[in-house]
Amino acid sequence: MHGLLVARVYPFFRFSHNGLNYPCVLVHWYSTSNKPDPTTGFWVVQPEFAGRRRRHMGVIHLNSVIRAAHLLPKFPSDAPVYREINYMNVLDLYSSFYINKFIDHHAFEIAF
Repeated sequence: MHGLLVARVYPFFRFSHNGLNYPCVLVHWYSTSNKPDPTTGFWVVQPEFAGRRRRHMGVIHLNSVIRAAHLLPKFPSDAPVYREINYMNVLDLYSSFYINKFIDHHAFEIAF
């Protein structure tokens, strides 16, 4: 993915130090597979955890964010998809996601 990283964005915030403003964002890092999935050609990402349940989080400068990524759940072949799953909880319910490179021209050109 040309050295790009994927993270889930939490709150945006700003702080000042010595008269300078720093716009930042809290992120939950995702790890990327070594190569694209052979069947779909999509990169696969998974949320990173430190230990069993502690999310691998970090604070980054807002200028480090390039763009949004479109994540598609990697549905297990032997499990049903429940009606309760929606855009608000899907990132918490699945453990692997495809990065959709066909969402728009810029996503395709930048990351793939």
